[in-house]
Amino acid sequence: MLDLYKDFWSIEWFLPETFTSFDWEHMYFLYLIPAIPLFFLFRWLFHVKFRQKLDIAIPERKLEGNWTAWMRFVPKILLSICLGFILVALARPQKTSEQVDQWTEGIDIMLVLDISESMQIEDFSPNRLEAAKDVARKFIAGRFQDRIGLVIFSGEAISYAPLTTDYALLNTLVDEIDFTMIDKGGTAIGSAIAVGINRMKESDSKSKVLILLSDGENTAGSIDPITAAELAHAYGIKMYSIGVGKEGKVPFGTDMFGRPRYIEQSLDETALREIARIGEGQYFRATNNQALVEVFNRIDTYEKAEIKETRFKDTKDYYQVYLLYAFLLYFIWMLTKSTFMVNALED
Repeated sequence: MLDLYKDFWSIEWFLPETFTSFDWEHMYFLYLIPAIPLFFLFRWLFHVKFRQKLDIAIPERKLEGNWTAWMRFVPKILLSICLGFILVALARPQKTSEQVDQWTEGIDIMLVLDISESMQIEDFSPNRLEAAKDVARKFIAGRFQDRIGLVIFSGEAISYAPLTTDYALLNTLVDEIDFTMIDKGGTAIGSAIAVGINRMKESDSKSKVLILLSDGENTAGSIDPITAAELAHAYGIKMYSIGVGKEGKVPFGTDMFGRPRYIEQSLDETALREIARIGEGQYFRATNNQALVEVFNRIDTYEKAEIKETRFKDTKDYYQVYLLYAFLLYFIWMLTKSTFMVNALED
């Protein structure tokens, strides 16, 4: 209570901005404040109209210019202000501060990214790998408390980032991905899935997701992709697979004259479809940048953890301040309305 009244005499209690900052529990009491002067006006008119009049000759007293003549209005003014404060207190001014704590059980997501030589093909802008990195960054930015890890692969697979919620670190690592990180050629899809499983198998998350992005068929590694997919399913890992790239002639670098060079490209979707089927996920085909963005947006929509929130409300009442002002004015009114000077002036 001392904290509430430490600025009791501050002028801030009566400033318009103070009143507008309040939340009013019973605001309709404020609409009665203009009725207070009307009440005294009607009371005076009633008194003038119906008071008894006696024709008595008395010496004329001129009170004009005598400041004490106005003292008879002081009790009525004090009582009016007192009633105003009572109405303000009844309106119950208060301030509410709200704290919202958001939390979720989270999802463990492993991004498995192909960095083989064919990811340099330029049917995406500027090439397949850079387009994949761009959507990966956007995907990471849209998550909330989900742990995300990275696996990169070409002829072999490496765990590039463990499951983490340090999204700034993940973005930095994604930026640094390039084709020189793995020397061995080929496409080891099965090994990449196995490395992702190894990172996720100890996770106690209720939802574990592996997103595989590749533009080729399995040509390297020591484990078959279907076997790896079945192993992932046994660990409760849901799998999405994304096949990237167009078929037919696609741009790949330039010739000695600086002209675009074209190569023939095809994508074996059979294994990627089967991986998604076994993993109870979905297979997507992306043939340009926008299609790849839409694929990740769909996966982002599918794999959203339910965000729960707890709200804490702290409501502080200030009606006591105005009620105390009302009591103080009422006490002063009781003293002034019966003073000798006021009685003399009213006689």
